[in-house]
Amino acid sequence: MTPTGDDRARSNRRMLSKLLVCTAVMFGFAFALVPFYEKICEVTGIRNLFQPDAVAAENTQVDSTRDISVEFDANTRRLPWRFKPLQASISVHPGEVTQVLYEVTNTLDRPVTGQAVPSYGPQQAALYFKKMECFCFQQQTLGPGEVRKMPVVFVIDSKLPREINTVTLSYTFFEVNGAQDGRG
Repeated sequence: MTPTGDDRARSNRRMLSKLLVCTAVMFGFAFALVPFYEKICEVTGIRNLFQPDAVAAENTQVDSTRDISVEFDANTRRLPWRFKPLQASISVHPGEVTQVLYEVTNTLDRPVTGQAVPSYGPQQAALYFKKMECFCFQQQTLGPGEVRKMPVVFVIDSKLPREINTVTLSYTFFEVNGAQDGRG
């Protein structure tokens, strides 16, 4: 039996309705993922990855009775750059504002854009490690053969648990494909 024009139109309207419902459900699902993703970031300590950490005035008191060893690490993931901290480690007092430098070199003959992602050891140290300036806040575009020194300015909150005497700050640079010029 051959469908009539009315049957075909009804079938098309039914299909259109199903597609519209499917589109609405997909939009709703994508919309619901934003708060879910934000909660995961908050719980894992990477919540404000690309913005300076807020440093409250009460946390700027230097605790000269404690020394925290801060070790620095640098890695790249599928990115042809040389990347290293200029100091392997330093000793800081909680509450003391400190600056360290990392150096990165683009070994290619073309511009490359990368994004650094920090991690901390032990993981709970991330809650007390406050960065005020960091190259990880922005994508970095390096020209062919370019060498750049990049600062990290941080303070370790004096509320860091006393049993933590060593904190490791590690950065991993990833290539950002199709990135806009993030030079900064």
